[in-house]
Amino acid sequence: MTSHSATLSAFAHDLNLKSVPSSVISRAKACMVDTLGVSVFGSQFPWSQSIKAYAQAYGQGGRSQVFGTSGLRLHAPQAALANGAFAHAFEQDSLRKPGAGVHPGATLFPPALAMSQERSATGAVLLKAFIASCEVMFRIGASSKHSSEQLGFHAPGLTGPYGAAMASGLVMGLDANQLCSALGIAGSLSGGLLAFSKAKQGAEVKRLHLGRACESGVMAASLAEQGFQGPETVLEGQFGFLNSFCAQSAPELLTHGLGVEWETLKICIKAYACHVTAHPAIESLRGLMQDHHLSAEQIEHLRLEVGAKILSHHDIRAPKDIKQAQYSVPFCLSLALHHNVEDPSAFSDQWVTDPRVLRTCRELELVGFSDDAKRGSWASRLTLTLKNGQTLVREADSFLGSPEKSLTNEQLKKRFELHTAHCNPKAVQIWFEALMDLESIGSLKELPDLFPI
Repeated sequence: MTSHSATLSAFAHDLNLKSVPSSVISRAKACMVDTLGVSVFGSQFPWSQSIKAYAQAYGQGGRSQVFGTSGLRLHAPQAALANGAFAHAFEQDSLRKPGAGVHPGATLFPPALAMSQERSATGAVLLKAFIASCEVMFRIGASSKHSSEQLGFHAPGLTGPYGAAMASGLVMGLDANQLCSALGIAGSLSGGLLAFSKAKQGAEVKRLHLGRACESGVMAASLAEQGFQGPETVLEGQFGFLNSFCAQSAPELLTHGLGVEWETLKICIKAYACHVTAHPAIESLRGLMQDHHLSAEQIEHLRLEVGAKILSHHDIRAPKDIKQAQYSVPFCLSLALHHNVEDPSAFSDQWVTDPRVLRTCRELELVGFSDDAKRGSWASRLTLTLKNGQTLVREADSFLGSPEKSLTNEQLKKRFELHTAHCNPKAVQIWFEALMDLESIGSLKELPDLFPI
């Protein structure tokens, strides 16, 4: 029988952009634009600079750009490592809805672009590679039933190498058999633990997981190009990904709807610089406050009903720094009560010790849903009790940027310009226009650097 890896590889290899719906192409372009913006923004942080220094030390002499820097070109593995970490540096990169432990922007765009610049690929090649690898990686994530994190793994560090290997291999022009080997190799390069969420320090390793996934994908594809082989049953076979890294799985989802149901349409672009599990609740809070003209001082109590994963993984009441705070639903909702979280700079270490934010974070009531209705893992029901005794309730499972509330081109550009406001405006405009019209780009090597001015 043909393995699932072989089926996915054949699909990705044979995909023709002419057969891809325009809505899928538009979603892919939006994701790449957003990823570039959040990567440039993310490049400025100390943990990003540490990774850049490592990548620069070992990657000099290449052709691939490093976001947020001027004139720095590295070999593809190190550029992918740095840019992947930058993309996830401040909890702003894209993901899938429903959640499946996959981050398309941070694990597909950096290796695909790095390899495109190294191999002088066209924009159309990059676009096809991004879409095809998204279709593959999202199915791998869905088949895991997002259960890896029940075992303590950080899921994107496990799924990311597969997507990055496929994206890199497609840009390199690997055949279907080589792509299948690249997936098999990627399976031995997976990693990432959730220890940071329960520790007193070290939350920056979460950012490294995405960079390492990108680097691993480039390595896997490069080895496959040289004839190195990986196990064809790495996904569904005994001791493969689903068998070893997942508490539950659904192997049939690996190829379900392939070429008919487009997973790329499930790309979700974040609205706030924090873990996505807080986004629906934040939007509910901001909506209620705006609709009823409320200030924080008018609110007596917050009660938030959520699903089991939020209770087990994201109930952090005394985060040690902003990196851990961004993973805490109570903290992020408390921050949104007192500050404008639409601006990513609101997520700052100065608010981790702010008495008002911490008091709200401690006092917020976080409980499981009181009924058995079927909901998504991000869903929440927020109840505000006002000081005048009035009660306001709002339930949500989406936010601006999720598939059912996708950004317009104008909103996408505004978000991109917000994240690149410290860069040369001319370069910002060139990159935006290039990514929105990728099919017409002859070579990706000549695009200007995006760096602080």
